[in-house]
Amino acid sequence: MRIGVPKEIKTNENRIALVPAGAEAFVTRGHTVYVEQGAWLGSGFADEAFVATGAKILPTADAVWAKADMIMKVKEPIAVEWPRMRAGQVIYTYFHFAAGEELTR
Repeated sequence: MRIGVPKEIKTNENRIALVPAGAEAFVTRGHTVYVEQGAWLGSGFADEAFVATGAKILPTADAVWAKADMIMKVKEPIAVEWPRMRAGQVIYTYFHFAAGEELTR
């Protein structure tokens, strides 16, 4: 499986859905992990920490979303991310559907 981790873009959200040890666990089990460049800076990790695990750094969120079979996020996708989702893609996150009918749809 190709796993993608884009940078969280919701206001004041600096957490990340996957730390280097998690990326390493996926890679050693044969998965490919794509990380958006700089996605981890707000949480104190550098891109190099992920490269060392075998993860691949991609330059943009669009590139991560396009390549991944599963997207890992901390927060629900916000409106600018909705067009990036595609049929059959797994979105691994907590959805806060009560916050908006549009997201639910």
